[in-house]
Amino acid sequence: MAKPDNRGRILTQTRNLKMARSAHSYVRGSTEKFYEWLEDSSRGELPEGPPVWICGDCHVGNLGPLADAKGRVLVQIRDLDQTVIGNPAHDLVRLGLSLASAARGSDLPGVTTARILEELIAGYQAALSSDFEMEQDKSNRPESIQALLAQSTRRRWRHLAEARLDAVKPTIPLGKRFWALRPQERKALSQMFSNDAIRSTLTSLRGRAKDDSVELLDGAYWMKGCSSLGRLRYAALLRIGNRKSSSLCLVDVKEGVAAAAPSASKVEMPRDNAIRVVTGAKALSPNLGDRMMAARLLHKAVVVRELMPQDLKIEIDRLTRQEAMSLARYLAGVVGRAHGRQMTSSQRRAWRSDLAKNHNASLEAPSWLWASVVELIGLHEAAYLDHCRRFALSEAA
Repeated sequence: MAKPDNRGRILTQTRNLKMARSAHSYVRGSTEKFYEWLEDSSRGELPEGPPVWICGDCHVGNLGPLADAKGRVLVQIRDLDQTVIGNPAHDLVRLGLSLASAARGSDLPGVTTARILEELIAGYQAALSSDFEMEQDKSNRPESIQALLAQSTRRRWRHLAEARLDAVKPTIPLGKRFWALRPQERKALSQMFSNDAIRSTLTSLRGRAKDDSVELLDGAYWMKGCSSLGRLRYAALLRIGNRKSSSLCLVDVKEGVAAAAPSASKVEMPRDNAIRVVTGAKALSPNLGDRMMAARLLHKAVVVRELMPQDLKIEIDRLTRQEAMSLARYLAGVVGRAHGRQMTSSQRRAWRSDLAKNHNASLEAPSWLWASVVELIGLHEAAYLDHCRRFALSEAA
């Protein structure tokens, strides 16, 4: 278990190790570099879509099944740290790069990457053409997504506790992932959860009573994820209700920081980074956004959300050609619905028309998408190898 004074060093080492595991892992952990390279790119001029809330970090691992406040499950965007009001084309390029990187990691031929991007655009355009008055997702789900949704809907509290805490007891076990709190951190968490605004949101979920009490049972610093390493990140175990009729819940508390994703010009967004994240989540992923709260902790903006047993992320190990293509179409549809529900019907038609331009005779994906993803794959590959070299040298020192 790490001592509080050693957190920074261990977090940096862990981030470097995670990003060195594969080129796909490096893509997931290099959001800032993605936008730096995209801005410097001399090829693939991006079209300007209607300014809407975008994910800003739209890779495969940031999509997956999410439960709403009543436990109903849909596949939506599950991480909104980078959300801004921006160009929806940025999410398409980021998702295309992620899928292309996964295809390379699966030893699929280059022509499959071209087909993946064609399916991505087709799925996104189809989503923009859908009926936004209907909440139901009628898109064809790949078998892997069907299986993940089936697993998600079967999960209960014990599954969440076993996966996150390695136990079902009402404690957070300290060790590799969870570290002891400083006294001031524990006090600050306790005070935050006594706030009426936080309590009212927590008690509104899953049929709880509005007057239920909220008690902090345990808390820990949480070492989790590449992009969140080095920020405030806590796990809190709460009891909601009285002891005769109560439920346990696990809450994720994450510091909100400035987004690397560029925002559209002349748009107004919340200056508080936690409020920005919650606002973007409500627009893009209602299942998640409706159970998120913005708060202050230790003089910093934090996002607070209850973790549901049904929340899962899409994990890619090896993909076949057909799996890669069907996954690209489906996930692009998820993103298209997230963007499209924020647009008027005329904006959707115009944006769909813009996306249909700039095709060539041999490729159905627009040239700007193909050129951007191809150039970014090369840049990421070189940066990934250099990261591995520097990490190996630092380990040997």
